[in-house]
Amino acid sequence: MAQVDVAINGKSYRIACDDGQEDHLLQLAAFVDQRIQELVASVGQVGDARLLVMASLLISDELSETFSNMNSADDSSAADATAEAEQALAQKTEALAQRIELIAEKLEPA
Repeated sequence: MAQVDVAINGKSYRIACDDGQEDHLLQLAAFVDQRIQELVASVGQVGDARLLVMASLLISDELSETFSNMNSADDSSAADATAEAEQALAQKTEALAQRIELIAEKLEPA
């Protein structure tokens, strides 16, 4: 299992990932960091946990919009593929939410 150091909001985090997924994880971290930086520019430094929650909600909103667009597909075969994709994406989103909660718990003062 590989480990990657990612930077989010100026802080470094060592994250484990499957071998060969290092570049993908770095891209995901850059995406999250970009969202965090947009929030910081908008609301300021309101704490890591709060920024992570806010960024998670923004990303979830984007996913929700994507789901809505996928649901509006007229083609029935596309609808079947959409349902499978939605289920897989929902599972991945749930796993990501759990990871974010664990990170947020670690960031909270004891």
